[in-house]
Amino acid sequence: MAVQQNKKSPSKRGMHRAHDFLAGPATAIEPTTGETHLRHHISPTGFYRGKKVVKTKGE
Repeated sequence: MAVQQNKKSPSKRGMHRAHDFLAGPATAIEPTTGETHLRHHISPTGFYRGKKVVKTKGE
């Protein structure tokens, strides 16, 4: 069984817990359509950085 060798200081404890309250995922706005999508992903209509990269069902 693992046993703690040294007490964790309040500073280190706070650093350990620092990532518990992260913000939501980063989003970007497509310049051509104005849609919101995850960064580094294509928009729902198939645009990436202002260019059409994937054909959608309607096309």
